[in-house]
Amino acid sequence: MVDHLIKAITTDGAFRMLAVDASGVVSEAQQRHDTWPAATAALGRTLIGTLLLSSALLKAPEKLTVRIQGGGPVGMIIADGNALGEVKGYLSQPQVNLPATPLGKIDVRRAVGTNGLLSVTKDLGMKEPFTGQVPLVSGEIAEDFTYYLAKSEQIPSAMGLSVFVNQDASVQVAGGFLIQTLPTATEAQLTELEQRLQALPLVSDLLRQGQTPTQLLQQIFGPGTIKVLSNSPVRFKCDCSKDRFRRALATLSQDELTAMITEDHGAEAVCKFCGEKYQFSEVELQQLLANKS
Repeated sequence: MVDHLIKAITTDGAFRMLAVDASGVVSEAQQRHDTWPAATAALGRTLIGTLLLSSALLKAPEKLTVRIQGGGPVGMIIADGNALGEVKGYLSQPQVNLPATPLGKIDVRRAVGTNGLLSVTKDLGMKEPFTGQVPLVSGEIAEDFTYYLAKSEQIPSAMGLSVFVNQDASVQVAGGFLIQTLPTATEAQLTELEQRLQALPLVSDLLRQGQTPTQLLQQIFGPGTIKVLSNSPVRFKCDCSKDRFRRALATLSQDELTAMITEDHGAEAVCKFCGEKYQFSEVELQQLLANKS
């Protein structure tokens, strides 16, 4: 089944929800960046969180960038998302794996670290983008997104993110949910939701059982309690191109371009977000150099 995200609301109007199966998105990221399990889980959770955040907060053609730097071995994690369900991302150190936690789970907290920040930069089409940032509160990423929503967006929320990595380092399933409290929610409803979330199995366990995003939300709120508002595909998509890298090369100095021509006889540009490689021949570099004359 194609990766997809649903938006829904509880029939009592107390909560707004999003849930996503992003198994293909995270699997493609893992393959493109050749990530090892701990890095896969950290990057995967960030990509899923970015999908949920951008789908909840943005309208087309707005976009946002998430940066997580916690001081852990995976280094900086960066993800871009938009309102169309498209996301891309990378991390500084993809070949990171760590011993499992005492519960036998991937140690995402240790991989990410807890001494740092989560920042979200929103490009809303205005003159200047807006950036909000919060200190990392757990390094598990879902809790950090939740803290960002509460502090920077003033939206009481709960987020769950999960990636299941197979023994061969491939991704079996990945997904998550975002629940936002609406003004009509009562204290009793909030308490009940908290209890239900505490008892909820891992999202990856539910997806491995074949549950859909809709069934995931029904698992949280109960049968017949949610109304699905939309169902849309999500995907890993990078907007890099050879022309974009050509424009970047054109900003280099004459000396730098000349060195590429005489020493390397060409150039190779690699996109950090998707790993695509673009080759530039001597002739192409000479044309860029001639344009500077």
